[in-house]
Amino acid sequence: MSVALGSIVEGKVTGITNFGAFVELPDGQVGLVHISEIADAYVKDIKDYLKEDETVKVKVISIDGKGKVGLSIKQTQSTAKKSASKERERAKKPRMSFEDRMSKFLKDSEERQSDVRKNTEAKQGSRGSLNRSEEE
Repeated sequence: MSVALGSIVEGKVTGITNFGAFVELPDGQVGLVHISEIADAYVKDIKDYLKEDETVKVKVISIDGKGKVGLSIKQTQSTAKKSASKERERAKKPRMSFEDRMSKFLKDSEERQSDVRKNTEAKQGSRGSLNRSEEE
């Protein structure tokens, strides 16, 4: 029995790589859950989310002509669960006015520009400082 596109099934994690996890499906096929399809949050290390021989619920998101099966764990989560977690995140973050956000942006931007100028001048050596004083 082959898995159908869009179906949600349980499978067993058989291998973990730096780009994803291989999951054995009930019909014996093996599919790949790409690192971007593991969780809604940024996934730096897959091993923080999955362990080998763990049973996971996956959604079949692609099947190519060669039989490669693309899977997703994050798409199996219910939309209610997602919206509830987003609401909790919003509640944790303090609301900032537009003016406060703009002020913070300008301050951060000026700091980054200052760092860039310092690094550029350091790379140019004394020649850069002479040119800068001549321009002013």
